[in-house]
Amino acid sequence: MKNGSKHESRVENVYRLEGRVPVSRAIPFGLQHVLAMFVANVAPLIIIASVAVYDGQPFSAVETARLIQNCMLIAGIGTLVQLYPLWRIGSGLPIVMGLSFTFLAACMAAASRDYGIMIGAIIVGGLFEGVLGLTAHYWRKIISPLLSSCVVVAIGLSILNVGVSSFGNSGAYPMGSWQNLVVATITLVAALVFHIKMKGVAKQMYVLLGLIVGYIVSIFFGMVDFGAMGDTIREMGVFSVPQLFAFRPKFEAGPIVSFCLVFIVSAVETIGDTTAACTGGLGRDITEREVSGSLCCDGFMSAISGGVFGCSPITSFSQNVGLIAMTHVVNRFCIMFGALAMILGGLFPPIGAFFTTLPDCVLGGCTVIMFGSIMMAGIKMMMDAGLNNRNTLIAATAICLGVGVTQVEGFFDYLPPIIGEIFAGNMVAGVFVVGLIMELLLPKDPAKYEAVIEHIEEELDFDPSLAYEHEEEKEAE
Repeated sequence: MKNGSKHESRVENVYRLEGRVPVSRAIPFGLQHVLAMFVANVAPLIIIASVAVYDGQPFSAVETARLIQNCMLIAGIGTLVQLYPLWRIGSGLPIVMGLSFTFLAACMAAASRDYGIMIGAIIVGGLFEGVLGLTAHYWRKIISPLLSSCVVVAIGLSILNVGVSSFGNSGAYPMGSWQNLVVATITLVAALVFHIKMKGVAKQMYVLLGLIVGYIVSIFFGMVDFGAMGDTIREMGVFSVPQLFAFRPKFEAGPIVSFCLVFIVSAVETIGDTTAACTGGLGRDITEREVSGSLCCDGFMSAISGGVFGCSPITSFSQNVGLIAMTHVVNRFCIMFGALAMILGGLFPPIGAFFTTLPDCVLGGCTVIMFGSIMMAGIKMMMDAGLNNRNTLIAATAICLGVGVTQVEGFFDYLPPIIGEIFAGNMVAGVFVVGLIMELLLPKDPAKYEAVIEHIEEELDFDPSLAYEHEEEKEAE
């Protein structure tokens, strides 16, 4: 055989980017990547569909099942493009794609008004990130590690209430009832126990295992409506071709600008994921071509996800980057089988119908861990970036203003409406804009930074030591 060592099917190739692996081994290696991200992939769409309206009507169980079907398809297709690039779209790295929690707050805000508004914003925002990918060489260094960390913290904060709301709700019992809280707590505890006790690959599937336990318990509490699942299967059948172009996009300036800002955030996260996949899995630095390709895949495939499949944006999955770092399985041929499994799953509606029966409290028991983990990941990134005086000032101001203005009703009433549409309900956008402005304005050189602070204190006639003495006098009184 020509180039036999390259084309020969060998198990050892699982630890190499290229090369064939025996199919009997490649399939389970690929499936473990799907299982590691499956719940996190469908959860954003389930949450969005629960608040979405289209033409004034809420989504039915059948419509939600169709969306779940489509989200598995686009995740599989996006992963294939990431693994095996088309033109400049795709990195060629072992990256798994899926629906992103990063966009959850923005998607819920737009979809609760009209699902078409969300779709329109995703199309424009996705194309915007795709162009950013093509021009990554010119702007990549502007986004500092500190700014990235502030944004990730804001993402975690923006969806904490979503997880807690699901935690206390089920649909079968009132919000906050003891039945809902018991099932959610059992789900949460089960997931934590699996994470602590399990070893190897199973440890990465703790969310899925916790969900299974919580789902079984919820059946005994009468929370699962199998009738709705049966109706969905009867209407859609066991095998079904996906419904494409089901939603008319509507283009509004406020949501579009807001989504574009979040797409910049997503681009920063993708750079982090692909860099980690290279350093942790391949033992080398990422190339400029790989950065550009991964961002193009994120952006252009997100535009297709929204415009064609009616789903929220897709991006690289950090769970799978962590799995690569742990197992060192980086073979594209193996991960391709995981992508094919997602595509096959999207062609069988019973899979989507099953997930529509998940009670909110079961989903909440799992998602509070994931949502909290996002915020803690941001804090860790912030610590790694270093909290000197300059960085502390930037982080404190960006988070306080970006998050704070979303908590005060009427803050933007006397400003142009588009400003309120962008920042009033989206703390991620506010944190990013304030942080970026401060990053650009504050000098990076410590000596220059101290000089700026001294100048401000002189202009304000402010002496920190006098302020401290004044505080001591007040305490003495």
